[in-house]
Amino acid sequence: MKILFVADARSPIARGWIRHFTQRGDEVFLASTFDCDLDFPVARFLFTPAAFSQLKARTSLPGGAPAPMPASARTLALRARLRQWMGPLTLSSSARKLRAFIREAKPDLIHAMRIPYEGMLAAAALEGLAVRPPFMVSVWGNDFTLHAPSAPLMRYFTRRAMKAADALHTDCKRDVRLAQEWGFDPDKPVLIAPGGGGVKPEIFYPPTPLPQEPVVIQPRGFRAYVNNEAFFKSIPLILEKRGDARFVCPAMQGEPQAMAWIRELGVEHAVQLNPPLSHERMGEAFRAAQAAVSPTVHDGTPNSLLESMACGCFPVAGDLESIREWIEHGKNGLLVDPNSPRAIAEAVLTVLEREDLRREAAAYNAGLIAARGGYERNMNLAVEFYKKAQAL
Repeated sequence: MKILFVADARSPIARGWIRHFTQRGDEVFLASTFDCDLDFPVARFLFTPAAFSQLKARTSLPGGAPAPMPASARTLALRARLRQWMGPLTLSSSARKLRAFIREAKPDLIHAMRIPYEGMLAAAALEGLAVRPPFMVSVWGNDFTLHAPSAPLMRYFTRRAMKAADALHTDCKRDVRLAQEWGFDPDKPVLIAPGGGGVKPEIFYPPTPLPQEPVVIQPRGFRAYVNNEAFFKSIPLILEKRGDARFVCPAMQGEPQAMAWIRELGVEHAVQLNPPLSHERMGEAFRAAQAAVSPTVHDGTPNSLLESMACGCFPVAGDLESIREWIEHGKNGLLVDPNSPRAIAEAVLTVLEREDLRREAAAYNAGLIAARGGYERNMNLAVEFYKKAQAL
């Protein structure tokens, strides 16, 4: 196939997905909203900035490591609001650039890997074409619940992207329903599969035996939809009863707000802030932990959730509709109010005290991920779905 991806090429999720098709031998073109180096070959790379992404310095990501987080949580929130209110106004010039790229590449299929701003950009570019290839959009976990309703222009451009889409990829059933509410035709084809393609069993697998040390990992980093304040405030509550507990936080090294919370709460001895970790290192970190905490208020199916489950790590996650598609509360995970430090603490303490619960959940989750979350299975489904979409 001849595929044009419109994506943030810094993203490990997007890179993992796109890499699969380059390795298959498909002719892959990539229009990225952020400028970066690649560790896989493409037929042609085009930088198409959107929502002020040209202000971000070009990045080089060795080994596909996750992109560094912004300097502070406050800065992250302010930038997100600016992009939501003003970002769609920046699309027109990049849409012209992308439209010319489409005419030159003549792809069989265009796949935008997120609605803001890649799906919005691709939809705008296609409006100027007399003959257009089929257009597929991926929905990421907070596209509808956080971004779409955040500002008038976000509502308008989200609806326009959904009406333009010929096929849809979501990572949860909830987003199929929401896509239709935002204008996607219910008669058009849909693929439900993990956003990054799924879990690679050679990297994410359970340890033998399960870990005995009371280690808790929070793998989500600093994002606008992750309640890190509630997570950090849960730590002293946990330490009151389990003074031997330790907390590992990837992608938070040097994060000013995290360091301030640690000092204020007096938990420096129990918390380790790590740099962003490669997939291989994340697998090791999950296998060393008994619990993984995901205190998100907006989410789809997080890759880190599936990866932690595959590694035998017991998940404690925000009680969200999308997460309930994977976790049955009390059986293979615990669902909590992500805004409540006490609820998070009580769930983590339950996990640390209940070896039987951890053991039974690890066995159940291993089977669940093998059946529904495996990378090869889901990418094979994606290839067949591409062929179906291409024929539209």
